[in-house]
Amino acid sequence: MYRWDEKTALVQTVDFFTPVVDDPATYGAIAAANALSDVYAMGGRPLTALAIAGFPIADVDEATIREIFLGGLYKLREAGVVLLGGHTVQDREIKFGYSVTGVVSPDAIWTNAGARPGDVLFLTKPIGTGVIATAVKFARASREAADAAIDVMVQLNRGAADALMSLPAGSVHACTDITGFGLVGHGSEMAQGSSATLRIDTSAVPLISGALDLVSNRSGGLKTNEGHFSANVRGMDLVAPPLLTLLFDPQTSGGLLAAVDARVADQAAEAFAAAGVNAARIGTVEKSSGAAIELH
Repeated sequence: MYRWDEKTALVQTVDFFTPVVDDPATYGAIAAANALSDVYAMGGRPLTALAIAGFPIADVDEATIREIFLGGLYKLREAGVVLLGGHTVQDREIKFGYSVTGVVSPDAIWTNAGARPGDVLFLTKPIGTGVIATAVKFARASREAADAAIDVMVQLNRGAADALMSLPAGSVHACTDITGFGLVGHGSEMAQGSSATLRIDTSAVPLISGALDLVSNRSGGLKTNEGHFSANVRGMDLVAPPLLTLLFDPQTSGGLLAAVDARVADQAAEAFAAAGVNAARIGTVEKSSGAAIELH
């Protein structure tokens, strides 16, 4: 974030990755939604984007490349974001994404360090994209599970952010988007940055349909998350292993995790519903217990 003047700050972010689905236009749309997410997670409004791409010219035809770019462009237009240009290079593996510039009020920035004891935790998208995407690569995912994951990944976090912005000023104490570190990883960062503990009701965490059946498809990122964050998590023995796996599952274009003042939690739930966002209350923020995350 760069403070431009007393009323305006720029938000700058960049994200790109290899394909997570087979359809090129859908891949482009997911890459765009994912790149925009960090701006929404800070309470900002994305304005412009620059495309970043790498393609193996000998193995990918022009029509496929065109579809990837068009899929991303249509998603940017849905968000009201202008594509200004970009840069493409030859690479051995397909890569695609965007650098995004947004704007935010310096007095209304959300960070992942500010959650307070008593806050209610909302999660605005179900989890499970990582295990499903891995299963798709090995042709082990059902069409239904793949489609459910795609529906989640192409959904913008704009509606969720707008719902949170509609709350009284100062009601959102912390916010982050759930991406590569998974729910537990990003929750741990919020807890540690806030000197608090996030108490998560695992039965309330929304899951993508079919994800539990595919937890045997473990990505390298999932194993890394478990190794890095599990030491600061209590209650893992209380959670069924398949569900526990999904809590560490790295997400692509996941939802927002927001710590909201308990006094406006019902208002927040109503705002999410009005925006068409199926947000779930998944826990509370507690005084630090020595653990970042407590599962129950």
